[in-house]
Amino acid sequence: MSNVGATQRSVTPQPLRFAFYGRVSTEDQQDPEASRAWQLSRSRALIEPAGGQVVVEFFDVGLSRSLPWKRRPEAARLLAALRDPGRGFDGVVIGEPQRVFYGNQFGLTFPLFEHYGGALWVPEVGGAVDPGSDAHDLVMALYGGMSKGERNRIKVRVRSAMAAQAATEGRFLGGRPPYGYRLVDAGPHPNPGKAADGRRLHRLEPDPLTAPVVRRIYAEYLAGQGIFAIAEGLTPATASSPPRPTTGDATRTAPPRHGARAPSASS
Repeated sequence: MSNVGATQRSVTPQPLRFAFYGRVSTEDQQDPEASRAWQLSRSRALIEPAGGQVVVEFFDVGLSRSLPWKRRPEAARLLAALRDPGRGFDGVVIGEPQRVFYGNQFGLTFPLFEHYGGALWVPEVGGAVDPGSDAHDLVMALYGGMSKGERNRIKVRVRSAMAAQAATEGRFLGGRPPYGYRLVDAGPHPNPGKAADGRRLHRLEPDPLTAPVVRRIYAEYLAGQGIFAIAEGLTPATASSPPRPTTGDATRTAPPRHGARAPSASS
């Protein structure tokens, strides 16, 4: 009986060891810990029925999905660990392919998994990605394309919303105020949560010290002077000139006034 028990113990399969990889960026507007938790939970739900367990974690925070794996610190650390024969894990599991693969990144990264003998498990294919399966390759390419499309849609929505707010509400949305203007308070933030934190809106108004310089630039431009002649005339005026010597480029990028076109080098 003791020999039978020893034989049974010797053939008991060892649990599969997995490295978990996930990612969250600032554009996702999610708490990093909450995002890590649900991605890890989804990964465990995939591998545990097969006897797998997560033994090490790699999680990038605050990085865009468009960055290649080698430029993400945790993803790069995972790739380096994959090359180590004594890495301590048998495969890699991810919670959602759209989080970690963008565009053609899967096609560029998966050959490393094949080369170093590391399986890649993904919920969308129900287990390990089969390198010989056209269907698996198509699914992963599809999710990479969806990831790229999702990011582009977010970018377009945010930029369009910011442009609309600036045009219709007169709000200043961040960055350095254009020369000739200054920031003034525009009341509490419309988002209740941000307003409770003391965040306030700001808008632009002409700066009494520098706005006359902008008016002078356009008056001289409309009178027929070139941008370099205007710049040379402004440079000695230190009291209200920009905080660096006025150049042709600085004159060309002066904020446009109503009814006037910004000066250009060809004018």
